[in-house]
Amino acid sequence: MNKFWDNYPEIQSKLEFVKMNMLKVSKNGNSYLNNSFDYLFSTSGKMLRPAFIIIGSMLKNIPLTKEKEIIVNNLAAAVEMLHSATLIHDDIIDDSFLRRGKEAIHSKYSKEHAVYMGDFLFSECFLMLSNLEIPKEVVIKLAEGISTICKAEMLQNYYRYDFNVTDEQYLKIISGKTAVLFGISLSIGAAQLDFDEEELKKIFNIGFNVGMAFQITDDILDFISEESVIGKDVKSDILKGYYTLPIILSFNTEYKNEIKSFFDKESLSDDDLINIYNLIHKSGALEKSKLIAENYTSKAINELNEFEESAGKKVMREILPVLLKRSY
Repeated sequence: MNKFWDNYPEIQSKLEFVKMNMLKVSKNGNSYLNNSFDYLFSTSGKMLRPAFIIIGSMLKNIPLTKEKEIIVNNLAAAVEMLHSATLIHDDIIDDSFLRRGKEAIHSKYSKEHAVYMGDFLFSECFLMLSNLEIPKEVVIKLAEGISTICKAEMLQNYYRYDFNVTDEQYLKIISGKTAVLFGISLSIGAAQLDFDEEELKKIFNIGFNVGMAFQITDDILDFISEESVIGKDVKSDILKGYYTLPIILSFNTEYKNEIKSFFDKESLSDDDLINIYNLIHKSGALEKSKLIAENYTSKAINELNEFEESAGKKVMREILPVLLKRSY
């Protein structure tokens, strides 16, 4: 288990259950398949989305019934399977050979195996949901979440190598591919309590804004972290034509022509990439990106402060500074 949750034993123990539950539904009589799922779930990161479901269920000072606890734990497992499926497919599309510092599934086993594994996890997510006594609106929200993620990924692919992509278009993409699932996770956890619809919308917005800040921070880290720390190829976005916020904002500075001159080349050398990195640092685009991330964080905190003091609120207040000022 990732050390991120060491100070929160209640959340950590529930996340351990999530991992065991995912392994349980993935296991069958074939050792090769079992080994591939063992490997997949051994590379799990902070498990933020299932953790947000758990935190959402802690946003009031009332204990959950045993039945609600079971629902929360299974919702968390279903969402983590959904998220794992999207990561597997992303790595295939991006031809990324590392995931959290370890060999990606498609690289270790084959692209065919990875595609089927991702599809299997999608189906198991909804099979798990079908066995829970939950309102159909929860299943609809998750289905809409997958649809939103897929549309955002298609848009991101459409804008590859496009110098004219705007920061608004970038924000639209990350709202779909990252932020929506954060919002859904926090709100479906909270839906196990007696919040009204207006309150659940606010809780969704808290998760959504955290997701926006998280993704922008992730894109900033490509320019300030060592590859060995971040656990992925920090050059990949540039080489594959995915222009993240720091790159897009640098196109609107005095360095834009110099930066774009490198992108006009048929191929980029390591020296070219170093020059691009240096120019983006000089352009002030990283500082502007940080301000935008901080704005989303402030929105999340302001809405969180409208709710009563609770264990979930305390956890959110404590993890946000760590989560959004991380170095990996």
